[in-house]
Amino acid sequence: MKKDLPDDVDLRVMKAVVLAGGYATRLWPITKDRPKMFLPVGDTTVIDRIFADLEDDDRIEEVYVSTNERFADDFREHLADSPFDKPTLSVEDTTGEDEKFGVMGALAQLVDREDVDDDLVVVAGDNLISFDVSEFVDFFAESDDPAIAAYDVGSYERAKSYGLVELEGDEVIDFQEKPEDPNSTLVSIACYAYPREVVGDIDTYLAEDGNPDEPGWFVQWLQERQSVRAYTFEGAWFDIGTPESYLDAVAWMLDGDSIVADDAVVENTTIGDNVHVLPGAELVNSTVDNSVIFPNATLRDCDVRNSIIDEDTVLESIDFSGALVGAHTTIENGS
Repeated sequence: MKKDLPDDVDLRVMKAVVLAGGYATRLWPITKDRPKMFLPVGDTTVIDRIFADLEDDDRIEEVYVSTNERFADDFREHLADSPFDKPTLSVEDTTGEDEKFGVMGALAQLVDREDVDDDLVVVAGDNLISFDVSEFVDFFAESDDPAIAAYDVGSYERAKSYGLVELEGDEVIDFQEKPEDPNSTLVSIACYAYPREVVGDIDTYLAEDGNPDEPGWFVQWLQERQSVRAYTFEGAWFDIGTPESYLDAVAWMLDGDSIVADDAVVENTTIGDNVHVLPGAELVNSTVDNSVIFPNATLRDCDVRNSIIDEDTVLESIDFSGALVGAHTTIENGS
């Protein structure tokens, strides 16, 4: 839904950055040759859900898509075929994991490269969130403070992997990036909003030897110097970085249903819950549950559960659970 503001309200013009520069090595081989942001989730992709939210908000003037040289052409092709007008590709000078600048390092370079001098909304392109990004922008627009989105992951063990947030009302009174012994389960997700003057502080932070890798370290640095506010939400959030989290996101989106492409061939096959069969796939005498079957994959006499089967793969007479099978692979008779 388009975010239209009343005529008597000043329009707070902003820009946005969608972070899409990672190499998703934990999802290899599925993401070795494709950005994980293009993985299908329901009838769309993770990043297109974000693009749609930003496209519909009149306050967002331009959307920069920050990616690496390795996947630049993939993004050019994707954006050229998309219905969105706002996204502009901004390419960082890296082609491999060992060359990465870190999120804050890459963001600082983008701000300089694109001459950004505006309030800035920053969202990770692999974030599947149940709220509309415009709701977060509403929250940010009500104050002049930096804002983060925060979610209760419900697990102390999971909380160790994120930035831990302690609040009084909606104000962040303590922020700890990746604590070893978290005292709560409320964490910062990769959704931030920075006022124009704070965007300028990124260079200061890095010049003071701030950690360039994770944006949470910058939030912790900011919180020690000024007010930072948190938009908390319920519902769902998936940080799509592992096969398990990706399949969990697919299951949340499908909610027990399945999607089978019109031109897929399904013969004498049981399609269970949360299955996505993409165009050209062929499933014969098989059972598939909680899995994604990519285009032109072939399964014959198979039982596949909790798995991701990449394109142009041929599987015959196998029983897989929790498998990632790379593209153009042939596995027959359990070999």
